[in-house]
Amino acid sequence: MPFPPDAPPPQIPPTAHGRLPLQGLTILVVDDSRFTCDALRLILQRAGAKLRRAESLEIARLHLAFHRPDLAIVDLGLPDGRGQDLIAELASEGLPVLGLSGDPEGRESAMDAGAAGFLEKPIGSVAALVRLIRQLATGAGPLELGQDTTPPPADPIALRDDLVRAIGLITGSGDPGYALSFLRTLARAAGDTALEAAAQDIRTAFDRAKLARMIEDRVASLDTMA
Repeated sequence: MPFPPDAPPPQIPPTAHGRLPLQGLTILVVDDSRFTCDALRLILQRAGAKLRRAESLEIARLHLAFHRPDLAIVDLGLPDGRGQDLIAELASEGLPVLGLSGDPEGRESAMDAGAAGFLEKPIGSVAALVRLIRQLATGAGPLELGQDTTPPPADPIALRDDLVRAIGLITGSGDPGYALSFLRTLARAAGDTALEAAAQDIRTAFDRAKLARMIEDRVASLDTMA
């Protein structure tokens, strides 16, 4: 697999005042992928932020009814609707929002909905992400974080959980478009180009069964690493 489970997390240096750059901020991540959320957690918490997660529009709106974050990161493809709808709601209330997607073509629709920026999965730069969040949430000027680091590999257990969920989505009776979008985005975030390519053209029940077996092989490989 393209990630070692024991890779060191990124080290986020403090600001000139001795505070972590995102210290005191609460960030809501709305994403149905545990793998993506775990990678964001490692980055944001080590930069000082508190992280809250919602895996659907419904859960996000329930959370927002009682808590207001300093910034939200919203995936465009969610199990119960379009992330763009939530982006538009939050942007109209003056909350800074970053759109998130494994499809670079999602940038335009996220920005049209009112997003202040767009993140493509997998996250490419720790320093750029921390600087952007700090600027949007606090209005602070540019921050020098020193040498940039690449994002840490997320917990393989989170990837395994997402792959198991993908099998159920692919072989189940739900929306096939959502199922394949979830799998393609997950494969891209994990750096699994073969799995991403296999999820591009699925037409028949045989194709779905073949793809499910391919995912099962990934799960078995992760189980041997445990």
